[in-house]
Amino acid sequence: MNGVVMRDIEPSGLAAACRELLAAGGRMQMAYAWFPGRRGEAEVRYLASAEPRRPFQMWRVQSGAPESIPSLATIAPLLEWHEREMMDLTGVRVIDHPQPYRLVLHEGVVLDTPPLDPQHHAQGMLAVEAEDLGIMPEVEGEHVQLLPFGPIRADVLESAQFLFQYVGEGILHYHPRLFFKHRGMEKRFEGRSPELGVLLAERISGVDSAAHALAFSQAVEGAAGCEVPPRARWLRVIAAELERIYNHLHYLGHLCHTTTLKVGEAQGKLLEERAKQTNARVSGSRFLRNVIVPGGVRRDLALAGLLGAIDGLRREFREYVELLQRTDSHLDRLITTGPLDRALAFDLGATGPIERASGLDRDLRRDHPYAAYDELPPAIAQHDAGDANARMQVRIAELEASFDVVLRAVTGCPAGALRTPLTPPAPGEGLGWAEGTRGTLFYAVHFDEAGRLARVKIESPSFSNWRVFPYTVHDSNMMDYAINEASFGLTIAGCDR
Repeated sequence: MNGVVMRDIEPSGLAAACRELLAAGGRMQMAYAWFPGRRGEAEVRYLASAEPRRPFQMWRVQSGAPESIPSLATIAPLLEWHEREMMDLTGVRVIDHPQPYRLVLHEGVVLDTPPLDPQHHAQGMLAVEAEDLGIMPEVEGEHVQLLPFGPIRADVLESAQFLFQYVGEGILHYHPRLFFKHRGMEKRFEGRSPELGVLLAERISGVDSAAHALAFSQAVEGAAGCEVPPRARWLRVIAAELERIYNHLHYLGHLCHTTTLKVGEAQGKLLEERAKQTNARVSGSRFLRNVIVPGGVRRDLALAGLLGAIDGLRREFREYVELLQRTDSHLDRLITTGPLDRALAFDLGATGPIERASGLDRDLRRDHPYAAYDELPPAIAQHDAGDANARMQVRIAELEASFDVVLRAVTGCPAGALRTPLTPPAPGEGLGWAEGTRGTLFYAVHFDEAGRLARVKIESPSFSNWRVFPYTVHDSNMMDYAINEASFGLTIAGCDR
């Protein structure tokens, strides 16, 4: 794999390797299983990162027969969801897992074979048997109540169910149940060409289309040994930062909605709309789709007029932020709400603005630069408070940095080719990554002997941050819940896939 040091590890050596990595300041990133050569024997992969600017580590583990590996969740808690997902979708058994409940496939779902097993065939409607959830702790007390909220919620919110155990306004315990609309997107990549694969990647999460297309394309390019032309690399940066701008503006408007600051909500969403209109003029798509493809970009961006548009948007944004920062009724609802300390953010795998608001200084654009970020390094925003206000302040600073990067990229963008012809390896594998609006995004791709995609693993930032979020809800109160959730900027589609 490109940018990766491969390492073969026996199942019995996993725990020691994980402890060694963490002791050296490294971090686990994800785990997944796949079936090489369409055989029935699974191979488990772990992705880990060490110091900035050093290659990622990919651990390769043969699960053996019967397929089983020891759980690492008690050593690296962020792997807990990855291991549960692996059990659901591939059938690999994870021994001594601390929470061996289903994650992606809900309780009672009956399958002949796991969905990602080579022997699996679509079976139409899923068979479901009644089964006790077994996921909520027993809480005794005369006034303790259980509130199941969702999965059908008001407005246009995505489907999810939130279980609250509470007394009065105080939340004792909270459990989110996601994956009601799991679409099997990783399965859909199987047998596809890279050209079709990038269209699927753009539709994992509509608001992160450019980031998904970029990470997927870079994984394919790494597998094929393809060098992207300089102009295409700079145009990719412009698209990625334009996506960050409109997402963060939406975030500020939605956060105002939860604090009932209606004028702030309207102004933030108006700025978001202007940013999307700029995207449409530059790329032909409000969501920056059909721009990034394996090998480069599909077409040139219409950069004429972008400098003026960004300058104008930046001026309005600064006026907007100045008003937000002077609105005590807004800030009072954010300060001390949903605190997440640095150690918990690291252990549970928080990423993007969430981890940087809790004092972790990590950003793939700087630590593992891609596209043209080596030549266009952004200022990395950071805060130590770890509360909802800190998460807002990090995004405000990131908006300023994104405006700056776009202006520099448009001014200095080199001329030249837009795309390099690419021949998929047969077989081969590659790793791609991007620092999306919500955090780190990884794609691991595997090709078969015909040059078609055999396995695509997606580690999305919302999958990581939904894992973290409940720990900021326990012992909080109902009045602050919506504000806290909005401050995380989560997407359910990006998590469920």
